[in-house]
Amino acid sequence: MSLSSSLCSAQAFSFPHIPGAEVLSLQASQVSNVSKYIPEWYYYNHGDVTAQNLNFCNVTVTYKHTGKNDTINVGVLLPSDSWNERLQGIGGNGYVAGLTSITEYGMIAAAAEGYVAISTDGGHTSDDPADWGLLENGMPDYNTMYNFGIASLGDAAVIGKNLAESAYGSKPKYSYWTGCSQGGRQGLALAQQYPEAYDGIVASAPAINWPQFSMGGYWAQLVMNQLGEYPHPCELNAVTDAALSACDSADGVVDGIISDPDACVFDLFALVGTQINCSDTGSQLRISAATAKIVNATWTGARDSQGNFLWYGFNPGTALTGGNTPVNTKCANGTCTTVSSQLYNRWAQVFVEQNLDFTLRNITHQKYDHLFRKSIQQWNSVFGTNNPDLSKFRDAGGKMLTYHGLMDEVIPPNGTRSYYEAVTAGDLSVHEYYKLFEAPMMGHCFGTKGGYPSTMFESLVAWVESGNAPTSLPVKYSPDDGRTYDRILCPYPQQAKYKGTGDVTSADAFYCAE
Repeated sequence: MSLSSSLCSAQAFSFPHIPGAEVLSLQASQVSNVSKYIPEWYYYNHGDVTAQNLNFCNVTVTYKHTGKNDTINVGVLLPSDSWNERLQGIGGNGYVAGLTSITEYGMIAAAAEGYVAISTDGGHTSDDPADWGLLENGMPDYNTMYNFGIASLGDAAVIGKNLAESAYGSKPKYSYWTGCSQGGRQGLALAQQYPEAYDGIVASAPAINWPQFSMGGYWAQLVMNQLGEYPHPCELNAVTDAALSACDSADGVVDGIISDPDACVFDLFALVGTQINCSDTGSQLRISAATAKIVNATWTGARDSQGNFLWYGFNPGTALTGGNTPVNTKCANGTCTTVSSQLYNRWAQVFVEQNLDFTLRNITHQKYDHLFRKSIQQWNSVFGTNNPDLSKFRDAGGKMLTYHGLMDEVIPPNGTRSYYEAVTAGDLSVHEYYKLFEAPMMGHCFGTKGGYPSTMFESLVAWVESGNAPTSLPVKYSPDDGRTYDRILCPYPQQAKYKGTGDVTSADAFYCAE
């Protein structure tokens, strides 16, 4: 189906009906001859896309909820030349629901593939919750937070379908959602709260359990502060490299790839005293006992002051240094300090303490326990997005896929695994409508040495429209030996196993098994 450019005007569209809301404005403009290369890391769950001479109608709907002091924008791209009769919602990232420079790439890629593309700003455009999370009196802006966390997602689906019908004369035959991190959390929120909004959802590296991992992610920083020790990045990197080396063969193949972190047995305390060449300083250092304690705490996860489990840690081999990593430090003039992520600080300031002057830096272990539990009590119902009851999504005929990198340095992958196991415990038929793929060696959403399943979205479409459930997904790895390894990801709890013979760089030498 096509859409004439003459019909791309505000007057050509009827205002969409949004339950419990009123449209404030509708703007439409024709955009022509867009040619752009969109790499796969801007279009999660897909491969690269090149838009060539793309024409689309760019529509922005601005609305507010009845009786509320809010303003929410939804962007919709309507392909002019060839609509495939499908809709694709594009998820956000960080503290933003969508309509960012990143989601713009994804929307253009989706439109280039023939989809009506939609995204919502959820009521704000700033990635800093200090800009929108608190009222003037310092209390949480619950309405804005609920819009961001839940309500805007259902609204956007309604708006997108309404505009598609208005433009082309028929509703989408199928509607899909794609996202990673915040976008993954949004996907699961849709399955739980609006189970009929989308026929298929890809919810990757989902930021579910947000109240838990936002406080749990600060755990290593707390341990460093308690010890008064802040390891040099090269020490941390040396421990990570040693773990990768020690765990490589646990899956039966020495290839620079840790397929099963759970199978790794590695005593990092045996590294204490090991001398390393530190390229950052141009000198030799020894791995300290404090460094071993800090890394071990990062791997084992947050514990309360009595030693009880609070939240999951990161897998051995996960990057510990650099932006948004759990043990990020910086050094100057021989002195190292911690670099705390805004992800953790802002969560504690805005959502837990409602005090922008609050700092996590000098808290006691007991205060940490209190903040952790307070975080869950206050926000799990809005941002936890971890309700394991997906029966309504299942009964609506929905299908969902999730991948999570096993070297994710932002969201511990075991949080997603535990959620999937909770869904399974309540519904043994879960594999008929929801599958989790764990991606060895992959970091947060993308990156590191590979494992990114670029065919995930098309596998979802095949499942929804043809009933062909994915039994594996192709991936590529690029370890340090210069070779490319073709492998497969398997639906959890299965893992890729080596057949014992055959070329280890070929996917044909592997099979899926528990």
